[in-house]
Amino acid sequence: MTRVILYTGKGGVGKTSIAAATGLLCAGRGLRTIVISTDMAHSLADSFDVPLGAEPTEIAPRLWGQQSDVYHNLRKYWGTIQGYVSSVFQWRGLDEMMAEEMTILPGMDELASLLWIAEHHDSGSYDVVIVDAAPTGETLRLLSLPEAGRWWLEKILPVERRIAQIAGPIVRRTIGMPMPSEPVFNAGEELFRKLEHMRELLADPERTSMRVVLNLEKMVIKESQRSFTYFHLYGYLVDLVVCNRVLPDGTGDYFQAWRESQQRYRPLVDESFSPVPLRDVPFFDQEVVGLPMLRRLSEALFGGDDPTAFFYRGRPYEVFRNDGEMTLSLELPFTSKEEVKLSRHADELVLRVGSLRRNLILPRILADAPTTGARFERDRLHIRFAVKPRAKGGARDA
Repeated sequence: MTRVILYTGKGGVGKTSIAAATGLLCAGRGLRTIVISTDMAHSLADSFDVPLGAEPTEIAPRLWGQQSDVYHNLRKYWGTIQGYVSSVFQWRGLDEMMAEEMTILPGMDELASLLWIAEHHDSGSYDVVIVDAAPTGETLRLLSLPEAGRWWLEKILPVERRIAQIAGPIVRRTIGMPMPSEPVFNAGEELFRKLEHMRELLADPERTSMRVVLNLEKMVIKESQRSFTYFHLYGYLVDLVVCNRVLPDGTGDYFQAWRESQQRYRPLVDESFSPVPLRDVPFFDQEVVGLPMLRRLSEALFGGDDPTAFFYRGRPYEVFRNDGEMTLSLELPFTSKEEVKLSRHADELVLRVGSLRRNLILPRILADAPTTGARFERDRLHIRFAVKPRAKGGARDA
């Protein structure tokens, strides 16, 4: 079974170095490992100090690296749809070059890079897939796309396909506008299905985990807390928090104030992310570039431990029966009652936390049960549902 590990964090915290060091350690211990960057401003090649391309490049025995290339990824995953959209832009008067540039939608490169994760997992060529993900805000938006894609696939695409079949010939004859053909719809359907497969893989607690990289600075810690909340919201497992560039004792007077500031923030980080374990990586005496320095980093981070182990396993939500009601309990750390908005549409529970939204498909037992209320207790949101009493002697709930 292929292990998938995603490292994310605020830009500049050193997640690329952490991801590269983890990959090097995995390969050194006999695992076929690929490290892939989904960050548009990627620096993975700089970290390894070797050139990397759009396809996997061998770096060392059992270790490969790969960086995003917008045009390569778009041709691979977006080509058919891109061709149709480009034809519409050209019909509106744009020249061919400008039309092609306009079809590169914001986020498509990062999204296509994420699709590589599932492809490498399914290929069976690697034991470990390590992802140097985009900074937390971009990663969270991309990880929420599969749910939107599923809704589009189920609710909108069949209607659009039927309209195109009926009205397409008329539109082409009367105004000459290109209409999407069956291959375009098939490509869109295939893209959405790949997105859903990626979501299932990344949310699988037996295969995948997120790891948050941070520095002991107030702004970084706050963003890490928000990302931790949203990963729980979308059902992604966080098994480790890495405190990077921690100044050791005896750094001298020049760095003493900085070190004291880090030490003040460390208890806050311990308390905030508990029970997820934390590990420290020191601030090294030279730049972490190249294989020798990455080995030093990996030894400081993991020592003799298995870097592919799950350091923590938690449940994003659970359902239980209590006093004639069913309760869905969802863990939302670092969130207040005022930030949460709930609405219900049939078997979908729409949950808003701040500016982000999630459509949670309810378990079968709750699909027909009316919502009776919600309350916050510490870091958990409890949503109550009225259900019919269990039949006497009937089967117990799972």
